[in-house]
Amino acid sequence: MSKPLALFFALFSVLLMSVTAISISYNGWLAALFFFLTICSIGAGFVVNAKMRRRRQG
Repeated sequence: MSKPLALFFALFSVLLMSVTAISISYNGWLAALFFFLTICSIGAGFVVNAKMRRRRQG
């Protein structure tokens, strides 16, 4: 994965984690939604990394 793309996924995930932490005090369902989005964002980063590695090898 290129460094700018890795930085994007890292910063986006940290942003979502921060929003999740802030939303805990406001609404539990909203916090659960942002937690789910955070997990999806981290998973998408791993998927993109694996696909780019396979494309580079093959």
